Amino acid sequence: MKLSTRSRYGVRLMTALACEHGEKSLFLKDIAASEEISGKYLSLIVIPLRAAGLINSLRGAHGGYSLARAPGEITLCDIIEALEGETCLVRCVKQPATCNRAAICPTRDIWSVLGDKIRETMRSINIAELARLKKEKIKNVQNINNL
Repeated sequence: MKLSTRSRYGVRLMTALACEHGEKSLFLKDIAASEEISGKYLSLIVIPLRAAGLINSLRGAHGGYSLARAPGEITLCDIIEALEGETCLVRCVKQPATCNRAAICPTRDIWSVLGDKIRETMRSINIAELARLKKEKIKNVQNINNL
């Protein structure tokens, strides 16, 4: 199982916004430069995040992007599902009619439980935590570089 680049970059974008929450809006070009992500690609990622009500955009010289809610209220699951759709490991878990073996398949139950655990874990992680970890890691790197 692998997360798409879209989801990974979306989480990085949202973490960057969380780091500046309440301070200022950020321009995509600045996020793109600091995160080493294509600005064009980020401009595609913000569309579903804005549609999901996770970010706000403001035009103009003092514009940019900001979080629509407090960082502690936005979970990893919110971001992934906004970018990928509902998280489901195999289609037959949510749509049993797609498989004629769904009623007798023991592995379908395993995929269902595993999917629930993944969603539960992603719901337990908010971007306030990710922003705190990012700031801590940056500080640690700066301390090492100052030695």
